[in-house]
Amino acid sequence: QVQLVESGGGSVQAGGSLRLSCEASGRTFSNYCKGWFRQSPGKEREFVAAIRWNGGSTYYADSVKGRFTISRDNAKDTLYLQMNSLKPEDTAVYYCAAKNTWTNYDKGYAYGYWGQGTQVTVSS
Repeated sequence: QVQLVESGGGSVQAGGSLRLSCEASGRTFSNYCKGWFRQSPGKEREFVAAIRWNGGSTYYADSVKGRFTISRDNAKDTLYLQMNSLKPEDTAVYYCAAKNTWTNYDKGYAYGYWGQGTQVTVSS
């Protein structure tokens, strides 16, 4: 059984930082693409960042570029999202996801595996 489990969410003031983690279990994801998405109340789920598991190529949404960093630890099969200079508009439930191809890395429908989500709240 495949599982993705996020952790590291919480509440922080604007300008602060948080680091999200997503640990995979039940299957080796070493050849997969993994990404972070987020969804706030009343809004569509949106792409945040993605990383190619082999090679480490990364891509970011314009709204987080320069503030967020996606990374991975292959040995631990764990995905990370370092979030700096947080803004109130970053408030959302953050989800990690995995897929077995690199195409459509920014499309939620292309991902077959999802975590349960972790809440990030940024106050002004």
